[in-house]
Amino acid sequence: MDKIKGLIFDLDGVIVTTEHNHFIAWQRTANALGIDFQEEHNELLKGVSRADSLKKILDLGSKSISSEEFEALLKSKNDFYVDSIQELNQSDLLPGVLDLLLKAKSKGVQLGIGSSSKNAKFILTLLKIDHLFDVVIDGNGVTDPKPHPEVFLNGANALGLKPSECIVFEDAASGITAAKAGGFHAFAVGNPHIAEMAEKYFNDLTEFSLEAYA
Repeated sequence: MDKIKGLIFDLDGVIVTTEHNHFIAWQRTANALGIDFQEEHNELLKGVSRADSLKKILDLGSKSISSEEFEALLKSKNDFYVDSIQELNQSDLLPGVLDLLLKAKSKGVQLGIGSSSKNAKFILTLLKIDHLFDVVIDGNGVTDPKPHPEVFLNGANALGLKPSECIVFEDAASGITAAKAGGFHAFAVGNPHIAEMAEKYFNDLTEFSLEAYA
């Protein structure tokens, strides 16, 4: 393994969990369409872009809608979600996150976010950790969402690093697939269902030792 010079993190489920907020917002959207949407259905949307998530919900209910209604539903879902996360703060960071970010900064290891969320920068600001990241690539900065590796490749390129010099931390199968396809070290966090897919698995980031890699 090359000496690790960069860490790239997925946001939701790795840095912070707003999964329940997404679930409530998607359930509200699905119910408006007359589609039943439960917690187990929400698993299908992990690491998936907003538009593709709505397509999966429509498939779930065998529904088709106009492009105008599709766009209106995407906006109303996001508005509801953003309203629901206004109280997020640094205490909501997942275990080990802040310590790892600070340690990486002290060692000169570069930090990036590679997220499907179009709200990534807003969330990082709420968490008061936006200043710790050298680059944030989110859903606004990619043409092809995960499992395509574009989000991570754009991140490595912006950091001036080779994929083999970066570890990607992910909690979704689509993200692990994307990281591996891009030639990154793919480490899974907090989702034992994808442990076998990844190079390493951690229950949370307190288990990761930066000294072993950087």
